[in-house]
Amino acid sequence: MISELDTLDRQLLMAIQADVAIVERPFAQLGQPLGLSEDEVLSRLDQLKEQRIIRQISAIFDTTSLGYESSLVAMKCDPDDEDAVAAIINQHPGVSHNYRRNHAFNLWYTIAVAPTSRLGLAKTVEILHRESGAEVTRPLPTLKLYKIGVQFDLTGESASTDHASPSYTARNRAETRGGLTPQEIEFIRVLQRDLPLTPTPFLDWADELNISLSELQATRDRFAQQGKLRRFAAVLNHRNAGFSANAMGVWAVRAGSDAEVDRIGESMAGFRAVSHCYRRPVYPDWPFNIFTMVHGQTPGECDQVLKDISATTGVREYRALYSTKEYKKSRVRYFSNEEQQWESQRSPQ
Repeated sequence: MISELDTLDRQLLMAIQADVAIVERPFAQLGQPLGLSEDEVLSRLDQLKEQRIIRQISAIFDTTSLGYESSLVAMKCDPDDEDAVAAIINQHPGVSHNYRRNHAFNLWYTIAVAPTSRLGLAKTVEILHRESGAEVTRPLPTLKLYKIGVQFDLTGESASTDHASPSYTARNRAETRGGLTPQEIEFIRVLQRDLPLTPTPFLDWADELNISLSELQATRDRFAQQGKLRRFAAVLNHRNAGFSANAMGVWAVRAGSDAEVDRIGESMAGFRAVSHCYRRPVYPDWPFNIFTMVHGQTPGECDQVLKDISATTGVREYRALYSTKEYKKSRVRYFSNEEQQWESQRSPQ
């Protein structure tokens, strides 16, 4: 499917992954550097969504800076019960990703709970462990963010082992978290939607919020400066975009100091093919403290990136965990009522 795209489609996908400006006619602006009219951009994007190459075009918020608690969670369960366990986990609206991976810890999910949660993250994970019947559950929250930001190169102009400075790290996150006004929450609820493929979508959203376009732009800029909003851009379906392999590289970095672990983590984050890089806690049955997510067109390409990371950093103890089944992949819907409903069934007021 991706092989059928022409050069302009690929260039458009590169541009829309980077940023969509909140202006009166955003698709006309996107098309100008490519020599495409507004109608041509809208037509091409509509086709790319029909082909399920573009998953969504929306604001990409930073969960932590909005006041949410979040974590990656590793679970060990009987493989015969795996589908049933995954279905129970997926019922929580804050679970955005859930995969089977090739490891004794065979189910991996990410979860976010709102600042208004009565249960909080730890209690929520505990309930999911109990209800699912998992054998072992290991919460793996972020201790340090080194990089987050997926942008697939569809032009073939960069090598998977190229280096680039991360566009979003812990330094971008807001020092003051949460404390959002009702108006700001409504802004989040609207801008997290999929952007309509119409000539003036932001004008329509501004009207819905009862504000001017300039006020919408100002709120977007303020959120970006505070680290609450990473960018407004397209998220691609990586498999349909030609990146059918993804490896979660987990590394046992046994450095002598926290500063040395951070130095190695930052070095790993510098690889262009690494879309996410975090430091996470260890357990007696889990020695890996640095996580790197790598996407490639083949498993061999992912393996090569991990080998190059190992050679560059000197870290030899690592594993490549590949997803072998996708149980859930969606965006967190911030400040929805679904989480309150899930909690009310388990902790009646």
